[in-house]
Amino acid sequence: MLTTVAVVWSLFQLWYASPLPFVFGFGILNDTEARAIHLGIALFLAFTAYPALKSSRRDRIGPIDWALALAGAFAGAYFFLFYRELAARPGQPTTPDLVTASVGLLLLLEATRRALGLPMVIVACAFLTFTFAGPYMPDVLAHKGASLSKALQHQWLTTEGVFGIALGVSTSFVFLFVLFGTLLDKAGAGNWMMQISIALLGHLRGGPAKVAVVSSALNGVVSGSSVSNVVSGGIFTIPLMKRTGLSGVKAGAIEAASSINGQIMPPVMGAAAFLMVEYVGIPYSEIVKHALLPAIASYVALLYIVHLEALKIGSKPIPREKTSTRTRLIRTGLGISGSIVVLCLAYYGVVAAQAAFGDAAGWVLAFAGAVLYVGCVFAAARHPDLAIDDPNAPILKLPRAWDVTVTGLDFLIPIFVLLWCLMAEQMSPGLSAFWATVSILAIVATRRPLLALFRHGDVAAEARAAMADLVDGLALGARNMIGIAIATATAGIVVGTITLTGLGLMMTEFVEFVSGGDVIAMLILIAAVSLVLGMGIPTTANYILVATLMAPVVVELGAQAGLAIPLIAVHLFVFYFGIMADITPPVGLAAFAAAAISREDPIKTGFQGAFYALRTAILPFVFIFNPEILLIGVDSWAHVLWVVIVCMAAILLFSAATMNFFVTRSRLWESALLLVACFALFRPDWFINQVHPATVEKPASQFLAAVAAAPEDKRLAFVVEGTTIEGEDVRKTVSLPIGAPKPTPQERLRELGLSVSALGDQVTIGTVAFGSYAKRIGLETGQMVTAVIEPAPGRPSAGWIQIPALLLAGVVYLLQRRRAPKERAAFA
Repeated sequence: MLTTVAVVWSLFQLWYASPLPFVFGFGILNDTEARAIHLGIALFLAFTAYPALKSSRRDRIGPIDWALALAGAFAGAYFFLFYRELAARPGQPTTPDLVTASVGLLLLLEATRRALGLPMVIVACAFLTFTFAGPYMPDVLAHKGASLSKALQHQWLTTEGVFGIALGVSTSFVFLFVLFGTLLDKAGAGNWMMQISIALLGHLRGGPAKVAVVSSALNGVVSGSSVSNVVSGGIFTIPLMKRTGLSGVKAGAIEAASSINGQIMPPVMGAAAFLMVEYVGIPYSEIVKHALLPAIASYVALLYIVHLEALKIGSKPIPREKTSTRTRLIRTGLGISGSIVVLCLAYYGVVAAQAAFGDAAGWVLAFAGAVLYVGCVFAAARHPDLAIDDPNAPILKLPRAWDVTVTGLDFLIPIFVLLWCLMAEQMSPGLSAFWATVSILAIVATRRPLLALFRHGDVAAEARAAMADLVDGLALGARNMIGIAIATATAGIVVGTITLTGLGLMMTEFVEFVSGGDVIAMLILIAAVSLVLGMGIPTTANYILVATLMAPVVVELGAQAGLAIPLIAVHLFVFYFGIMADITPPVGLAAFAAAAISREDPIKTGFQGAFYALRTAILPFVFIFNPEILLIGVDSWAHVLWVVIVCMAAILLFSAATMNFFVTRSRLWESALLLVACFALFRPDWFINQVHPATVEKPASQFLAAVAAAPEDKRLAFVVEGTTIEGEDVRKTVSLPIGAPKPTPQERLRELGLSVSALGDQVTIGTVAFGSYAKRIGLETGQMVTAVIEPAPGRPSAGWIQIPALLLAGVVYLLQRRRAPKERAAFA
């Protein structure tokens, strides 16, 4: 029965995300009704799938659990069951409403304890306590409090609390992305990605550790959790790393560090990328563009750290097939060029089909995709299925990259469908995930029978096995979703408390008070708070918490300090540190999972992993002050290339300095010089600001002219002044991304949810649309634009700092290279 409920849940989510309800005119649900069904099923499965205690029986479900499951299902689905009645009396809850709300909150907390453990329960209870304890809090956090009736209504009977945007995102598309990843893994894509990583990197020095890094990056598309990333990949990579000489602590730390990076890697980012669309208010394609370079830089730096660790211990590469250098170069060239050709053919083929067939292009492309899929399976059938490597075996034979690749080319089709729908067609995340999931469902249902057909095997038996895999995949996807659905609902308690009590404004005042207005101190404090908030919490709920509570603090205090921080930089800042909690002791769950596999001390593994993660921790501070590494403000491909080169060089120099190893073991002064070079590459503006101002202020009367003249996708910075609700005068600097040209500057501003009125030299902000970008960066009706900020003329180029920094690193390189042979000989 539990399997049936789980499968029904997956089918319901597919139905809700699809266009079918509107095609048939049946089963059309609004967002609130769908969220209620989503939570009701999640609560039912939480109480039936997760025992109450470690001592509870695993072979049956007790009557108390059945009762709690049914009560939870009723309380969760209450909005759906009585939607019309609740809509007819808004703000006037009856006694049954309040009883259901109170029971529902208690059951949600208990389900959270079972599925996720105590950390998130403690967070939710702390916020609930804050709701009622307002009059007894210190002045900086004091508020008038709320009655029990008002709190219950706000949390359970409106869309401000449990049934708010967090649960809405879980309902709309997070479920489908989890199901998509589960089905990909069920089809064999996870093992395929692991084997490709081994084939491509296993022959390098420290190859198994590099396999862990790359496979975690690939697995980030499949997995929405750093812990599951560790568990699924670490069982292979950690023993492999230990086999090549790395200690168990370092092997576990590398796996944990690479797994948390899987959550910051586009295109999925543990589903946080799609949440950012809602919270930041920019298209998904922009989210991916901004998040890509820091994520790649962090992974490249970890590969470099792994290489340095291998050099330190004199690790030997895993032997591979002996071939000539010429043959290897030809194979590499064919692999790279072939991949580029295939990508170009796929892209331009789809574009050509759309241009040629118009509205019928969808059917034509579906048929072409089916033919391509059958061809890929036919090619795979001519090779043996991939064996799962035994990491404890004494000898590992590296497979050839093409022999591995050809066995799973069809796994790329659903990923291509997903990215095409998201990036090219600009579909919603939910609809994109639906079509991608439909494609992987078709693969799971047909791949085994097709392989049997092409290999002249038992097609009927394989067809039955494929159907069993399909049902199991649907059930497992729902099972994997229980914790996330419960986590997002519980995160709604935090969001509801913030909207009910005004805690967001209080946090701004609190952080400002503690940091004394110093920007660096403020950012360090917010990073620490984000680490605490993220402890033991899944990625999606983690981002919801830090984005709701801490992102507005960075926006407001940064603006007051004169920093026009792009909103995406703020959200990536808090997201990075929320994710870092998965590796930071004492509650680094990814480190604990890795230590369980390596059989080492989890605290030591966590500290070692946190040390490796320093290269990720500095990036958020960099893109707060230098948004170029988010590809913001770059205006040409040459500029993009230079930014990429500088970013990669800087992060590698930082890694070398922290590892105290460059060409050979570094001396203290050499590491210091590398850090100086890294700082100059990341923050050349700091040096230039000492001799030349970065910006100049122009009169507010030029504001509309500046909006009209701004090129597309450029950011316009300006100063606003006004009085807060508390009567305090505030001056802050903000920036707006100016979109496509419009006939008037007012129309360009309306695209951002903003209108202004200009009278002489005065420019007053008029309406600020709710939920718009302008609202998110803190603009309010009645504020005055007092100055327009433009780049200072004659400012030296950043290259005057960055090129000498690269030369300085080159000097250290040459010095170390001269003495490296002597040190290696002495060591030998």
